[in-house]
Amino acid sequence: MKVRFVVCLWGMLLLAACRNQGSQQGNTADNAGAADTMALDYAKGFVVKNMENGVRLVDVADPQTDEDRMPVSYHFALVPKGSEAVVPEGYTRVDVPVERTLVMTMLQLSNFTALEGLDVVKGITGTKNLFNKDIRQRVDDGRIVKIGMEGNFDTELILAANPEVIFISPFKRGGYDAIKETGVTLVPHLGYKESHPLGQAEWVKYVGMFIGKEKEAEVLFEGIKHRYLALAEKVAQTKERPTVFSGEMHGGNWFAVGGKNHLAQLFRDAGAEYILKDDNTGGVPIEYEQMYATAANADYWRILNSYPGDFSYEALKASEPRNELFKAFKEKHVIYCNMKQTPYYETSPVEPDVLLADLVAIFHPEVSAPDYEPRYYQLLKP
Repeated sequence: MKVRFVVCLWGMLLLAACRNQGSQQGNTADNAGAADTMALDYAKGFVVKNMENGVRLVDVADPQTDEDRMPVSYHFALVPKGSEAVVPEGYTRVDVPVERTLVMTMLQLSNFTALEGLDVVKGITGTKNLFNKDIRQRVDDGRIVKIGMEGNFDTELILAANPEVIFISPFKRGGYDAIKETGVTLVPHLGYKESHPLGQAEWVKYVGMFIGKEKEAEVLFEGIKHRYLALAEKVAQTKERPTVFSGEMHGGNWFAVGGKNHLAQLFRDAGAEYILKDDNTGGVPIEYEQMYATAANADYWRILNSYPGDFSYEALKASEPRNELFKAFKEKHVIYCNMKQTPYYETSPVEPDVLLADLVAIFHPEVSAPDYEPRYYQLLKP
């Protein structure tokens, strides 16, 4: 009996040792095991797992699942520079903080500007409607190069900029075949596809992880969220909710944002009813007749464009004579923002609280501060 007990005990110890060795090997392969998941309040397009050894596993996917688009997923392991940590299978290693990168859109650039991270940006696609004097100066003196537009990128300039990663918008038309051939890691930024304005703004945390400004991004977003929610809560107490629609005719169609778009959510939080609230997409092309049937009696009409000069009701009618038939046109309730006069795409992605305040001042002036000065949106002057 004693011999059998000793043998049994020896077997248990041997089995435990084998399991422990296997566990240690597994921890090495799995990058020392996951510690916790980063808390995100609104962003749906990325998930972050903080590993025990300082590595972050970042999974990126389309926040929206449109029927005509296959979901695209990316997996990155953000490894502190100098670390010899093993990257899990299926993840692309990115040594952070990144010190050299290229950005493809103003939305992406807005994150770097807000985080005071422009020293990291070595290339942009262009300077059209760019207001930031610091960025323009960097372009003028060569610290930031213009790499061309989608479908016509200058590969030589890209390689000369020597980027560690390139931020892209994978669903944009034009393709990235030329950039793929450079071998530089492409990092998708899908903030523009988020269905909530705060979700779009929260992508500043995503950029912060890549450039070593995680804490700054956290503080920045908390301030944005606090101001946005505080104003939205005040507006929620109002009883009247005017109706609003958005867009213009272009190329024979009226592209209208759907009820799942962050703009539609912004309207709702500003105390208005968006007319396409039952449409559950990010956006849809609509014929004029269909839009008129839907929005003819809407109280407000939001327009964002790059009109050369001062936009007016006369210009709106000249672009499409039937525009004068809308109630919002007749009552002079067109909400307008000119991208040639305001840095809309350059700064608004990280200022949803300001966008909200602009709209509240129009929809519910009784809630807004008496001396409020709009930054982006205001009623088009008769």
